[in-house]
Amino acid sequence: MTTVGSPAGAVRRPGTTTSAYPRYLAGRLGGAAVSLFAVLVTSFFLFRIIPGDPVKAMTHGMPTSAAQMATLRRQFGLDLPLWQQFTDYCAKALTGDLGMSYQFRAPVGELIAQKLPATLLLTGVAVVLYSALGLWLGTRTAWRHRGPGDRLHTGVALTLWSVPSFWLGLLLIIVFSVGVGPVPGMFPTGGMESGGDTGLAYVLDVAHHMVLPVITLVAVGYAQTLLVMRASLLDEMGGDYLTTARAKGLRDDLVRRRHAVPNALLPTVTMIFINLGHVAAGSILVETVFSWPGLGGLFYQALSVPDLPLVQGLFVVFAGAMILMNLLADLLYPLLDPRVGR
Repeated sequence: MTTVGSPAGAVRRPGTTTSAYPRYLAGRLGGAAVSLFAVLVTSFFLFRIIPGDPVKAMTHGMPTSAAQMATLRRQFGLDLPLWQQFTDYCAKALTGDLGMSYQFRAPVGELIAQKLPATLLLTGVAVVLYSALGLWLGTRTAWRHRGPGDRLHTGVALTLWSVPSFWLGLLLIIVFSVGVGPVPGMFPTGGMESGGDTGLAYVLDVAHHMVLPVITLVAVGYAQTLLVMRASLLDEMGGDYLTTARAKGLRDDLVRRRHAVPNALLPTVTMIFINLGHVAAGSILVETVFSWPGLGGLFYQALSVPDLPLVQGLFVVFAGAMILMNLLADLLYPLLDPRVGR
């Protein structure tokens, strides 16, 4: 809306800026709620197409009559119509009740709470390490692109990003746990602790067991972070504002840190928050390969039965963590770039 004689040539309507962010916030919260409902629907129906009968799996190898099988199905609610199972599942899930595990005969929420600390420890340490390493190397390779360092780091990152994490984990176990040629076995093949230690000795024992799985997660994660940060920064390097900053006499290091990197952070921030969402999920394959007693290993156990309440509960927790981290990233965007949300 223009006004003759206005110094800026335009007049901003009162309240435009202040009312835009609440709309932006409401839209993101609404999208998160819809996504969470979609997760509940998906988690219920997706795992019911998995071949297998949970009751038969639980009674495998035990003499069980047809009447006993029917009793078990009635006890677990598997004899109800599918629509009724779904409505009961949604009603309980919205109150925090994720059901009772078939194979462990324990509340799903309690099982998740027991395994969550191990997963948070392993993947939390890995996410912090590979995010910091990826951001640092990605910034420097982009700023000195086409140089020998850029070609080296980009080639290594592309290779590691293409490697399946479980294959890399198995390779590390063969080389550094079992030992190959002159390389002795230095690390445990799996688990979180040897047992019997307390205090500082326990901390060192857990750290010793974490080395190989953390290296596996960091190797794959840092490669992704480096490549995304590098691509984002390269897109910003041709901007006129960087030329202006250099024309003002700013050092190249200040141009990079104060102008280029902040503007290149949005895609990388999204990816980092997604990785933080993965902290709750852990890495199912890596935890399984290294026999790490976390949620990833628990999910693998539940899927093999299939233990429907446990699989559904873990799926909701994994997806819910991702939705929450995406929402936090969306809320952080206006702080990094004021143009977002206006």
